[in-house]
Amino acid sequence: MRLTTKGRYAVTAMLDLAIHHDEGPVTLAHIAKRQGISLSYLEQLFAQLRKRGLVRSSRGPGGGYRLGRSAIDIAVVDVIGAVDESVDATRCGGMENCQGDARCLTHDLWHDLSRQIHEFLGGIDLAQLVERRRVREVSDRQDQVPVNLNDQIPTRA
Repeated sequence: MRLTTKGRYAVTAMLDLAIHHDEGPVTLAHIAKRQGISLSYLEQLFAQLRKRGLVRSSRGPGGGYRLGRSAIDIAVVDVIGAVDESVDATRCGGMENCQGDARCLTHDLWHDLSRQIHEFLGGIDLAQLVERRRVREVSDRQDQVPVNLNDQIPTRA
């Protein structure tokens, strides 16, 4: 199982959005600056997150993104799945054709690991992450860095 940058960035951006939800709509430029993620990459991710209902957007001055539902109702596994990532550790994608057209010797081991990872990430929601002391400490540090939106390409909501 390999969680790619796409899944990691999606979770990071969604957590940033959850942390700042009380401030109104959050622009992708702000998330990009705080998290060091390319604005164009965030635009691609948020298009997928919006299609799955995990975020909603508003246009115009003061526009940006909000969570599509409560942070307590968004599990980490939902975010990863929304950007077409998988937590499947099997070599065959669960098709049981790992060794030619047959199941490999360790298929059940990797399948069980995939299930455990899925259950673990399904049991953690954004609200739980927001409440973690270390997450708050990092967020507070990131908020101290001034965001100059003139450095960013204007973003669409």
